[in-house]
Amino acid sequence: MNLSLLLQVAAPTAEEIQQRRDSIHEGAKMMIAYAKENPEDFWQEVLDKLAHFGIQVLIAILIFVVGWWLIKLVQRALKRIFTRHRVEPTLASFINSFVSITLTVVLIVISIGTLGVNTTSIAALLAAGGMAVGMALSGTLQNFAGGLMLLAFKPFKAGDFIEAQGHAGTVIEVNITATKILTKDNRVVILPNGILSNGTINNFSGRPLRRVEWEVSVSYGVDAAACKEAIMAIINSDKRVLQADTNMNKLYKELHITQYQLSTVNYRMDAIPAPFVALKSLNSSDITFVARAWVRGDDYWDVFFDLQERFYTELPPQGFTFAYPHIELVKEENA
Repeated sequence: MNLSLLLQVAAPTAEEIQQRRDSIHEGAKMMIAYAKENPEDFWQEVLDKLAHFGIQVLIAILIFVVGWWLIKLVQRALKRIFTRHRVEPTLASFINSFVSITLTVVLIVISIGTLGVNTTSIAALLAAGGMAVGMALSGTLQNFAGGLMLLAFKPFKAGDFIEAQGHAGTVIEVNITATKILTKDNRVVILPNGILSNGTINNFSGRPLRRVEWEVSVSYGVDAAACKEAIMAIINSDKRVLQADTNMNKLYKELHITQYQLSTVNYRMDAIPAPFVALKSLNSSDITFVARAWVRGDDYWDVFFDLQERFYTELPPQGFTFAYPHIELVKEENA
């Protein structure tokens, strides 16, 4: 259903308009004839009608003033509620504006109805216009709805590093229709909230603590226990790696984690698992050890790359060589 069809349904036809004109013309003739025959009664009735209409106008003005005051009261109450519950400012502003506009339209219709005006046609036109606008802006409304979901449930916030819709970067802005992220190569990517709210979001900054994992492949024939011990020594020598005896209360205080965050499901860890090294797999040309350790979220990539380099530089001098595909050629001497 398009806009023209909606207007045809809501607007009167040409025949109906002509009938109304004829009715008004006949009514005018009858009023003039009545005024000529009974002038005193006519003017008395006119004065009564004006007085009645004036009272209706005063009532309509009073309703509008009181209604406007109530709308402002509702806005202030919503603002206090949003502030108390720490609702996202963008979401709070949108809801406040939406409620205010909706109540204002209802107030205007009620005020006009108090004057004796038939508001059925006005309501039909508003409904038809709203439906037409909604159909024309279906994509935008989807982004609005997605923005409301993101602002309400907060899967990420400004400053978080996320990966979504094939893009990875730091969130720099979350508004009601789109989310802006800054990539590592300094590009700004704008993601519509509609598809963002319905897709997979990988939030790398969603928790204050993260587990780092390395895979170290070495040649067959090495002493597995000694290799594990060497990898563990490298990990434990880095002070950024958290140990099992870490004071969690002190750590959360250092990270400025609030009690509200700590009460969130799966946010708090009561203890840090100790660093872990194990033989993961026996491959065709090498064996692979897996190493895991917990660090602060901000230290994740620095620790990962630093220890990766240390594994490469410090393990071979200790006799733990890395395997790689190669072919040995043996030269035969002539007898």
